[in-house]
Order: sequence, then C-alpha cells, then structure tokens
Amino acid sequence: MAAGTGPSREGRAPLARHAVQRERHPILAFIAMAAVAFGVVGASAVGLVAFNVWDAANSLSANAIVLGEEGEALPPSLGAIEGGVNLLMVGTDSCEGANAALSGACQNGDTAGERNDVTMLVHISDEPRRVTVVSFPRDMVVPIPSCPSEDGGSYSAMSAQMLNASYQYGGLACTVLTVEELIGDDIDFAAAIRWTGVINMSDAIGGVDVCVSGDVHDPHTGLTLTAGKHNLAGVAALQFLRMRHGIGDGSDLGRISNQQQFMSSLVRKLQSNSVLADPSVLLNLATTAINQVQQKQLILSQSLANPTLMVQIAMAVKDVPYEDIVFVQYPTAYADGYSRVIPVTETADVLFTALRENKPIALTGEASQGYGVEVTGEAAKPAPSATPTPDPTGSAAPAETPAAEERVDLPSGIAGQTAAQTTCTVPGG
Repeated sequence: MAAGTGPSREGRAPLARHAVQRERHPILAFIAMAAVAFGVVGASAVGLVAFNVWDAANSLSANAIVLGEEGEALPPSLGAIEGGVNLLMVGTDSCEGANAALSGACQNGDTAGERNDVTMLVHISDEPRRVTVVSFPRDMVVPIPSCPSEDGGSYSAMSAQMLNASYQYGGLACTVLTVEELIGDDIDFAAAIRWTGVINMSDAIGGVDVCVSGDVHDPHTGLTLTAGKHNLAGVAALQFLRMRHGIGDGSDLGRISNQQQFMSSLVRKLQSNSVLADPSVLLNLATTAINQVQQKQLILSQSLANPTLMVQIAMAVKDVPYEDIVFVQYPTAYADGYSRVIPVTETADVLFTALRENKPIALTGEASQGYGVEVTGEAAKPAPSATPTPDPTGSAAPAETPAAEERVDLPSGIAGQTAAQTTCTVPGG
C-alpha cells in the first residue's frame, strides 16, 4: 500500500512471489479474511473462537501462495491492527472434484484451466475505520504483468487480456500482481475460494437474505426465484452469486451488483446477534473454514498464516457503521461490440486516491452499471456495542464522537451501494 496507509513492512523480508511452499497454517485466520472479503465486518467473538481452536488449526498444513514473508506465528491478540490493509479475494471456476458437477461448461469440456471469475479488493482504512469493497469485472481487458511460474521462472507479460485470465495464467499470485498494477498499490493478503467452498460457507452461516423485485430465471445456473425476499444457502446461494442471465442487462456488470446485494445483506447478518451472540454458529464457521482449506476449496496467501494479523483485522472493523461499508464497481466502458469492457482509469483514480489519503467517500452514481439492482430502502442500524468510558472519579462518561469528515464525492461513473442501503435484484428485460 502507499506509504502511511498500510501496516508497516519494517523488518519484513523482501517479497518473494515466485514460489509455492508448504507452511504451517492456523486456518482459523481465514474466518476473519472470508468475512471481510465478502464485505463482512466480523466481531470480537471471532477472536475468542480463535483461541478455542488455536491448537487444532495450528496443526494443519496447506499449500500457501507466497506474497510476502512472515515471522513465526503467535497466538492471536485481541488488539486491532494498526494502519490500513488491502485484501484480495477471488472466486474461481474450478472444474476439479465436486466443482465440475456445478457447471455445464465443466461437464461439456468447454472450459480450460481455472479462472478468477470474481475478483474483489477489500480496503480497510486506518483510523477512523472504514471498509471499501471494489469489484473488478471479469471481462475487463487489462495488462497482465510478468508472473511467476511453477518451475521458479516467469511467464511473459501480456498487454491486453481479460482479467479472469490472470488466475489461469499464473494462479493467485498473478491475479494479485495484475490488480496491484491496475490500482497502483500493494495487496497485503489474498485468498481464492472455489464453488464448493462458497456452498459450505453459506450453509455454515445459515443462509443470506436476498430480494428480487420480480420473478427471475437463469437457465445457465438453473436458479428460479419469485418476486420477494428469499433466504439462500448452499447451491442456491452459489447460483445467485453466479447469476447474470435473466437479470439487469444480462452482463457481468449486472452480476456484480447482484453480488453486492448479497454481500451487503451478509454484512448486516454477521453484525447481528443471530451470529455474534451464538457461539455454536461461530464454532461451525471455524470448523467449516478449516475443512475447506483441508479440501483445497480455499487457497490462501502465505501472509494469512499469521492469525495475529487476521484477528487484529477483524477487531479493527467490527464496529464500522453501515454507511462506511461501501461496495463499488471498478469503472469501465464497453468495447469490442459490447462483449468486453475496458478500465476508465481517470475515474478510478479519484477512488483510489481517496482510499490512499484515508478519506471517506460518498456515492453519487447508480447502484449498478448493469442495471442489476435497485435501491429499495435503508437498513435498520444495529444496536451500539460500545460501552461508556469511565472517568477518573468512577462515574461513566460517554465516549467522544469524532468530528465528521468531509466525504469525497466519487464520480457518477462509479456505481455501488453501502451496507446501509437495501437493494433488490431487477429482472432482465
């Protein structure tokens, strides 16, 4: 990340992006990662669960993608991380194992390799804490830099490829390098989740509430929903996240806003007492996350091997207000007869400059670049969890409220929503 906006790299070894090595993995760290990467702000209870399953998780091993070097992991601290962080989360279209049955393309042999069909950057600011989730269209044509190969060498750079080719080209490390070049900033943590991983994690959380403003049907995923609200888990949740035919303009841009509706609802659920106050749900999340890594449905960067950092991140964002959890689409323009999109970097620079300068942002554009959702209302705010700070005399004194900062108005070409807004998926015309 830019100087002054990220965790200190002092004392860390230089980045070594050219290898895959086996590392002791305290996998519970991924719970915090997955929560934040789906736009979820975790809770302090996650830290307590981390202590409870520390010994079991610390004994696991998995292939970790090297993004940077970390020292020996220590038991998690409940203190919040200092500075801000960037996390990259990708969803891949693997045809390996049980994933193949979830895709007609896999069964027909129409796909080769594994691609990053969902790519999201989660930026967590320094104090005051805010969360911004940036979704990148899979069909966006971007330069792909030279990426590390499995034999310790490197692949040649390419000047113009679809973003989702980066994972197929060089795995998670290549997608990280590609997004870093696009945004002009460093990425501290990264993870990839396959389809069955999404299914199992959505089951563990007890499903997510979504809304559709009219009947929808996607023949490609097989999902049919009647107008109204639905609680989706398992395969249905995955189908909803993958759905683009039959909603909005049928594009990946419409699908992104559909995913943002899901993530926004997930944020509100994980901040609610139905999750935070239920140890059995939290423990189920921990167990499920561990199982998914063992089954290679979750792929982690080596930097996630340090549970201290991940619990600190969860602690840092647990009380972020809904209005400061913002989901945006990277701005694009259509090209190649509307079959591809290209980045509008001048517009995007306004967003990423504000993030680097730790300034709050305000949306001025539509909720979707692909007409996939419409704003229907405002979510009820959760009850405050903070307790009054006692003064030296022993009497309770309310915590000071920081002065409101002037928000940076994003250009109208940047679409999105906040967790404070409720949205509904719009059927396609």
